[in-house]
Amino acid sequence: MPEVRLVGPNGEQVGIVKIDDALRLAAEADLDLVEVAPQAKPPVCKLMDYGKFKYESAVKARESRKNQATTALKEVRFRLKIDDHDYETKVGHARRFLEAGDKVKAMIQFRGREQQRPQMGVRLLERFSEDVADLGQVESSPRQDGRHMVMVVGPLRTKAQQAKQQDSDSPSDNEENKAQARAKKEGRARKTQQRQEKVSTEPEDAKPLSNSMADYLPDELKNL
Repeated sequence: MPEVRLVGPNGEQVGIVKIDDALRLAAEADLDLVEVAPQAKPPVCKLMDYGKFKYESAVKARESRKNQATTALKEVRFRLKIDDHDYETKVGHARRFLEAGDKVKAMIQFRGREQQRPQMGVRLLERFSEDVADLGQVESSPRQDGRHMVMVVGPLRTKAQQAKQQDSDSPSDNEENKAQARAKKEGRARKTQQRQEKVSTEPEDAKPLSNSMADYLPDELKNL
């Protein structure tokens, strides 16, 4: 008569028993006899609640998929001569992407002769990386490819870490995070204002324009 190596419901080794005896023990314990290693000699069977086993396996599978959330690559595009308002808007988008655990590809599109000034693109992307440094780090340094310059910034925390943090955060933690975000936003706004103040718009600093070509002639030609 066929025999099996029987394992108890708590993992204890019962030993090699006849298949009929194993079925009888399963019925007496109100459990199922499940073959767990059919290739073994003799095959290994375990006493278990198979319905409960399937449910727990499904829960573990869901948790595993949740922890393996894929990271997307989001994109933000800049012009080399972008104004401060548009720049701050782009940074805001990038910060939301990084907070969600996604990577950000920052791309500058050059126009015409702008391709001959790659150093300005590098400075813009370095400024961008500094403004999101609390949420992400540079994974791919600025590189130029024809009319485009690209840099990739990865999140400091993955999506799985973000979800775990959100589950453990208390309301007071959330309020603190919001306060820190507001402070950082105000800091970026102050930097923008300081840059704007460097450009003087006072009348005494402005140079008058001339509509006469004579003003541009050498002195020796003006009296002819």
